[in-house]
Amino acid sequence: MEYAENILETIGNTPLVKLNKLTESLPCLVLAKYETFNPGNSVKDRMALQMIEDAEADGRLKPGGTIIEGTSGNTGMGLALAAIVKGYKCIFVMSDKQSKEKMDILKAVGAEVVVCPTDVQPDDPRSYYSVSKRLGEETPNSWYVNQYDNPSNCKAHFRTTGPEIWEQTGGKVTHFVVGVGTGGTISGVGSYLKMKNPNVKVWGVDTYGSVFKKYHETGVFDEKEIYPYITEGIGEDILPSNVNFNIIDGFTKVTDKDAAIYTQKLAKEEGMFLGNSAGAAIKGVLQLKEHFRPDDVVVVLFHDHGSRYVGKMFNDDWMRAQGFIE
Repeated sequence: MEYAENILETIGNTPLVKLNKLTESLPCLVLAKYETFNPGNSVKDRMALQMIEDAEADGRLKPGGTIIEGTSGNTGMGLALAAIVKGYKCIFVMSDKQSKEKMDILKAVGAEVVVCPTDVQPDDPRSYYSVSKRLGEETPNSWYVNQYDNPSNCKAHFRTTGPEIWEQTGGKVTHFVVGVGTGGTISGVGSYLKMKNPNVKVWGVDTYGSVFKKYHETGVFDEKEIYPYITEGIGEDILPSNVNFNIIDGFTKVTDKDAAIYTQKLAKEEGMFLGNSAGAAIKGVLQLKEHFRPDDVVVVLFHDHGSRYVGKMFNDDWMRAQGFIE
């Protein structure tokens, strides 16, 4: 008989899927690393489990403890699934721009959810960074995860996602493109692929209102770049230590409107019902067209599932209210 001992054993080994209609204008093969096949429907399951196992191993997370983290939703889901199997409680802190579906899903798997305002500075005591840190200090027998600076985040992708992409492409991958938030995916996968072949190009997809692109190009952390944006799960107003700028070849920025429209296009033209950052990622690939040659194999990673955005990017009333469609 073939079965997993528990739901955590189903994390990873997600398929590569060829894109067809949306990439017709490109000269190369474009393959999606389809991370919604993970049990929590996102790439974050990988690093959530790695972070928990590493914290258990060195005693930061003790039996019966409480896991505390600031999350845009997906890391929280991965942590919650592992917590259920392993017997921990969870408190997750989210900003109020995240979709209601994400908050409801976390509550559905037994987590406590604390909501904070988006439009405040990272060091403001009301920000989701500050509140999650404070709860970690105040809650007895708790562990504050801090996915932004936790090295287990990168480690998970260096150990699993990168090797899977290398093996699935038979070592033929030439470009890796992914939206950047905490930096764990791009840094872990990028480090592994460049270790196997230093000529692989690693591109980050950023959003307007985020500091990554300018910082990568100039070394300047420009606060004028920071303003509220709608796209979920990518971009930052801080520099997480998990973003290894040395292995990133460049960034391309995608607008909120394009990210939302291409999220719908993926569903309607490719049958890929995916999250908001996937729309940004595929638009980013199209913007990088001049970098691709006929023999190239471009792998773009799609983070999460469309069910978390039904009230937003898949709701035409919401899209009209944002001015994204007529």
